[in-house]
Amino acid sequence: MGVFNRSSYHSEPFILVGIPGLEQFHVWIGIPFCVIYIVAVLGNGILLYLITVERSLHEPMFLFLSMLATTDLILSTAGVPKTLSIFWLGAREITFSGCLTQMFFLHYTFVLDSAILMAMAYDRYVAICSPLRYTTILTPKTIIKITVGISFRSFCIILPVMFLLTRLPFCRTHIIPHTYCEHIGVARLACADISINIWYGFCVPIMIIISDVILIAISYTFILCAVFRLPSKDARRKALGTCGSHVCVILMFYTPAFFSVLAHRFGHNVSRTFHIMFANLSYVIPPALNPIIYGVKTKQIREKVILLLSTKVTE
Repeated sequence: MGVFNRSSYHSEPFILVGIPGLEQFHVWIGIPFCVIYIVAVLGNGILLYLITVERSLHEPMFLFLSMLATTDLILSTAGVPKTLSIFWLGAREITFSGCLTQMFFLHYTFVLDSAILMAMAYDRYVAICSPLRYTTILTPKTIIKITVGISFRSFCIILPVMFLLTRLPFCRTHIIPHTYCEHIGVARLACADISINIWYGFCVPIMIIISDVILIAISYTFILCAVFRLPSKDARRKALGTCGSHVCVILMFYTPAFFSVLAHRFGHNVSRTFHIMFANLSYVIPPALNPIIYGVKTKQIREKVILLLSTKVTE
């Protein structure tokens, strides 16, 4: 009987409100969301295509970049289509299982993105600090081990979130004042103690993000030390240029991430509308800008994109 009652708590669908206070502007807000999503899909799709077909791009740096592009595609696709259906079609209902699925992919790809950025920092460290050993250290076998390791780590971090939510009864409101399902926002609708959810949802992401940031910072400290020991100015500029795109992506990813996590826990004076808008931009903007940044700042990719586009034009 207890099992039946518990399952009945999850039978009703949740209602995603969208952006509270801006309901009358949803149609117009959806336009930039749609444009940015299209840019993200096209940009990351082109990046994956080039890395797949061009043998000259089958290097560790570009393999990690292809992982980032794949993760970004999943991250934006897990959130934006549902957001657009709320804005344009009024399709606000989402089942409990659908909510959990969306939440898993949003949180999983977010944590995986952080791990990939850490792996890319290690790649740049080896390339600049031990260039002669680069291909012997980052072998295909090593890259596969890193990929499996960071994917499994991300899965182990997010899986408990799913179990913490399925144990909760939802016997009050099912209205979520957001555009997508996220852990703490859904947990706060439960008619039970959610202290474990709050502390796990706050402490674990913060610890993971901080540990990744610390390791990235250590990598770049060694990189800068190695760069400034180089004899010529051209060599220093070239070495720093290879890291420039990665640093831009790191700042663009972690700045909104820190703000969003801290605002959830301590931002009682931050308006809900601003917080939700910012949270939406944090999973929409980076996937769209990452391929643009790498395309502009990475010579090999820039040349291949120009060649691809010029070929299409002449045809």
